[in-house]
Amino acid sequence: MKIAFATTDDIHVNQHFGWCKEFTLYEIIENEFSFLKKVDSSIEIEDEIDKLTYKIECLEESDVLVVQQIGPKASRMVQSCGIFPMQTSNENEKIEDILNKLIKMKENPPIWMQRLLVNEQQ
Repeated sequence: MKIAFATTDDIHVNQHFGWCKEFTLYEIIENEFSFLKKVDSSIEIEDEIDKLTYKIECLEESDVLVVQQIGPKASRMVQSCGIFPMQTSNENEKIEDILNKLIKMKENPPIWMQRLLVNEQQ
């Protein structure tokens, strides 16, 4: 499972999806996580739909997107591309804490995660 985080400091989830200039991509395999890479999303685009489409294209490898905020239209667009959007519950939540929560969720996964886990096994 690959998770993209909207962050400015690589420690906290502290960016709005549409404003994020760079996403940090991690992967969870079994019960461990590892950093994969940074994904540049810094091209400035005026048109809202074109901007959101560009941001989503930057995340094509991701299964999950974790942001501080995301609008309803953007959230629907992300979901329609097969990426599960998550908004943090706390401001400046740590990426490491979220990764550990996702690993723990795998013990009794919600439906959206069950779909990801089934796809991983195929």
